[in-house]
Amino acid sequence: MNQMPVQGVVSRVAELLRIVGRRPEGSSLGKAVRESGLTRPTVHRLLTSLAAEGLLDRDAKTGKWVLGPEILLVGSVASARFPVEEIARPSLRRLADATGESAFFSIRREAETVCLLREEGSYPVRSFVLHEGVRFPLGVASAGTAIVAFLPQGEQEQILADWPAHAGTFAQGHSEAVVRANLQRTRETGYSVNPGLVLEGSWGMSAAVFDPAGRPAWALSLTGIEPRFREDRQEFLGRLLTEEAHRITHQLQQLDEDTLHGTAWKAGLV
Repeated sequence: MNQMPVQGVVSRVAELLRIVGRRPEGSSLGKAVRESGLTRPTVHRLLTSLAAEGLLDRDAKTGKWVLGPEILLVGSVASARFPVEEIARPSLRRLADATGESAFFSIRREAETVCLLREEGSYPVRSFVLHEGVRFPLGVASAGTAIVAFLPQGEQEQILADWPAHAGTFAQGHSEAVVRANLQRTRETGYSVNPGLVLEGSWGMSAAVFDPAGRPAWALSLTGIEPRFREDRQEFLGRLLTEEAHRITHQLQQLDEDTLHGTAWKAGLV
């Protein structure tokens, strides 16, 4: 009997880990089947095998699959190689304290952005669109817009070339014309604004963070409800975001570039 190539198995396992890790509450078997496109027996077998290795757990109350303790250990080793939290967390705290909004740090992972860190603000009404592990296509939401806006023109056009396929379910709210206008505005102001395009009434703003080669690789974001992000406050929020993004960029550029590009999470193991 023919066996699946190792790369195929690894890809399936990685996809299931990403699906489970996208939400703090984990994922049901049915959702993992729908999002992975795999058969139910295959998904169940892989999830069970990952749980046996400690990479996943099954919540006794909800029955959902959640990340396991071995993921924490692997993550702690990866984070020790590159102190991303040590560098970004102070900026998140300053942003949350100064604005009252929730602050986030996201990384570019190929054609997506992935939220890595969160710091809650003091304002009692919050947006829950963004949290650790959430992924959006590049150009969708404020973090992806801030990153794409400062990519070379050729790379931007590659992303926009087949925009509906790239944006997927977000294409309806993020038409190509809207995205292009947002990218232009971001280049002019230095920060992006997402006016409730992911979820009505939930706004976000972001500023890109650049790697030692001068490429936008991360983004700082603030999210909240629409009244907190009206035009008369955007300049204030944008200034704080760009100041902190510049601060993190400067700190990153002080690091050894080989260390920066050799980290596990930079390679996508997040």
